[in-house]
Amino acid sequence: MTNSSAPDALAPVQLDEGPAPGASSTHRRRSLLKRLRRAPVLYLMLIPGIVYFAVFKYAPMYGITIAFQDYLPFLGMQGSPWVGLDHFERLFSGPDFRRLLSNTLILAVLNIVIAFPAPIIVALMLNELRKQMLKKFIQTAIYIPHFLSWAIVSGLTYLLFALDVGPITVLFNDLFGGRVNFLADPDWFRPLIMAQTLWKGTGWGTIIYLAALAGVDKNLYEAAMLDGAGRFQQLRHVTIPAIIPTVIIMLILNIGNFLDTGFEQIYMLTNSLNRDVADVFDTYVYFMGITNGAYSYSTAIGLFKSVVGLILILGANWLAKKFSDSSLF
Repeated sequence: MTNSSAPDALAPVQLDEGPAPGASSTHRRRSLLKRLRRAPVLYLMLIPGIVYFAVFKYAPMYGITIAFQDYLPFLGMQGSPWVGLDHFERLFSGPDFRRLLSNTLILAVLNIVIAFPAPIIVALMLNELRKQMLKKFIQTAIYIPHFLSWAIVSGLTYLLFALDVGPITVLFNDLFGGRVNFLADPDWFRPLIMAQTLWKGTGWGTIIYLAALAGVDKNLYEAAMLDGAGRFQQLRHVTIPAIIPTVIIMLILNIGNFLDTGFEQIYMLTNSLNRDVADVFDTYVYFMGITNGAYSYSTAIGLFKSVVGLILILGANWLAKKFSDSSLF
């Protein structure tokens, strides 16, 4: 005879459904307080970062209001008259917009197609090296250009490609004949920009991908070897799939900065002979805002870039989430 006081083993388990809807905010506050009491030092370490972003990132956003004003410094932001979307209409209907957009998009696409995959390829090549001394030497050598300013990089470019006296210019002219002026010829502006970008940024960009490669489970390689996979097949079926999530995240971040082509780099290679292909939104904002004092107009250009970047990063993240398991948020 079964004891009626004994618990029924087959009775359904009552799950804790959490706090009632009315008590959700109270529960969240209590949970936050528990976390604060559990690790107060960690939350204190967040304060400098929060203050930095609040002061230097969010507070200056109030300044975008001058994009809708005819801003005059002596009147200030409170006294300057409002003009609505006049500056945006001037930008989109102006004669320079199509040229600026074309130049910016070309450089942006070149960065995505050429500069973005370069660190991935170099990281995969370094990962295949078995001699650690050689690997560390190459890593150190390709990291160094990252720490040079664009002023130094541009100076080296002018020395190497100077007309008639630059070593590369002299060698090129001797091999192919003619008298090429790399620094003034508009056709050579974009190749020079991409050469600078690759030389300066490729080595530093490999750090993230090498860290991702270091986390790949070694057992996967051993299993692939037992299945008869060679080095190339291991690279194709083990190494590359392992870093795809990292690649997707970095691609989303790069797409968010799609229209940011780099002011310093382009400005230092721009001259009166190549300006037609060198002018981009970044340099145009400088010339209009700082040189000509068109503060509201240049702010409108910057706001347009920011909105486009936000749309691109949200779209790229949505596509990544839809077609893969990796996304930024």
